[in-house]
Amino acid sequence: MAFDLRLSRRGILDAPILCQNKLMKTGTKRLAILAALLALAGCAPDTNSAAEPAAESAEDLVDLIIDGRYIVTMDASNSIIENGAVAVDDGVIIAVGSRDEIHETYSATEMLGGDNRIVLPGLVNGHSHAAMTILRGVADDLALMDWLNNYIFPAEVEFVDAEFVRIGTELACWEMIRGGTTTFVDMYYYPDTIADVVDGCGMRALISSTVIGQRSPDAEGADDSITKGSGFIERWQGRNSRITPIFGPHANYTLDAKQLAATRQAARQFDAPISIHVSESPFEVQYSKDTFGATSIEMLDSIGFFEGPTIAAHVVWPTEAEIPILAERKVGVIHNPTSNMKLASGVSPVTDMLAAGVRVGLGTDGAASNNDLDMWEEMRLAAFLQKIEEMDPQALPATSVLRMATAGGATAIGLGESVGSIEPGKRADIIQVGFDDVHHVPTYDVMSHLVYVTDEQDVDTVIIDGKLVMRDRELLTIDTVRVAAEANALATQIKSALTQRNRE
Repeated sequence: MAFDLRLSRRGILDAPILCQNKLMKTGTKRLAILAALLALAGCAPDTNSAAEPAAESAEDLVDLIIDGRYIVTMDASNSIIENGAVAVDDGVIIAVGSRDEIHETYSATEMLGGDNRIVLPGLVNGHSHAAMTILRGVADDLALMDWLNNYIFPAEVEFVDAEFVRIGTELACWEMIRGGTTTFVDMYYYPDTIADVVDGCGMRALISSTVIGQRSPDAEGADDSITKGSGFIERWQGRNSRITPIFGPHANYTLDAKQLAATRQAARQFDAPISIHVSESPFEVQYSKDTFGATSIEMLDSIGFFEGPTIAAHVVWPTEAEIPILAERKVGVIHNPTSNMKLASGVSPVTDMLAAGVRVGLGTDGAASNNDLDMWEEMRLAAFLQKIEEMDPQALPATSVLRMATAGGATAIGLGESVGSIEPGKRADIIQVGFDDVHHVPTYDVMSHLVYVTDEQDVDTVIIDGKLVMRDRELLTIDTVRVAAEANALATQIKSALTQRNRE
């Protein structure tokens, strides 16, 4: 099976240039099969190069084998493999099974032990403003519109530049990797800078070029935002398999119908997704009624906004008539429980949307309204909010909410075919979680403990696209000492400026 997967990824026509490499990595028990496939592609096997490694081992050599006391696959049947292992090669999951089976079939350049470790897909943060880690705690205990208009928007115009975004995004990537997040959807300014940081940190991200109908840190208004966003997408589309450039129109209360339609048209030209805040607060719903004569989701649907891949953040106040629209248009909804609670935006009807077939994932929102990027906290709060809202302890059980943070979240943001579960053929975005801490003793139900017990400090190892980015809780792609120093220095400047402004 390993050979089938690896050949199918590159295509049989590419086989001639792979002959030497594949035969060198092949055991004798499958050499004949591979030789036949290569012969069909016009590639004669080099038996001399194959003979020596075959004599050393009858196993297939892969890049990485990850062991686990439990493998929580998050496949369609929610399979859990006890004493399991995952084989990874060229960034792709080659095989999943019992530890004995995997180790009998494969050898690896690198091995990750699995004692007291749960292996599961990396977490998917479907909505964030990563660089806002620099504004963490700058304005708290405020309602959404007060927080935005009187604190955040003015602070961004005054302080946000490319350097702010670089430092804040690196800080966010550090925090997300440390907590087991491997993929995130971002919406902020200076998207080229964000993409450069994501590339260097080794994360996977959908990066939005923000479109907003007012002067912003990197644009003069909506038209300028769309023009610059188009340039960003042209520069990054197809450039890096881990980075997907998209448009990020802010909301229907910061853009008019013409500007929203123009953003969708630009996205359609590039076949690019869109991420947008939708039906987040009672203010927004009332504004939409007063301005457009329809609630937010109905208004967006009426202008054809959902005629393309759409990620809708929050969706706290959909009407009964709007939920079927989300399902029919295959809109990915991202639930942000902590931010919604902190800003008193309300409780999203998550169970109703799931029951209607809406694709629902989880997100943290930005650190200025959360105030962290901890997806484990989002899982717990998502479950608890639905239980208390419906007065039903069975509402949104652990298995469902874990799916929202992994496979379901990946589907909601349009990456369900490549990440979100541990299955052969998918990209290897995988984490190991330690369960030897006192709060995991004893462990009766693995999924229950992951949702109701685990926190970000339990994450031990993180693999993204088959590459180690954190091992034994040590970040491998980020200079954390430098990033902390730069973030603190920038925060000191901002604090000094704010203090001076308040005195005046």
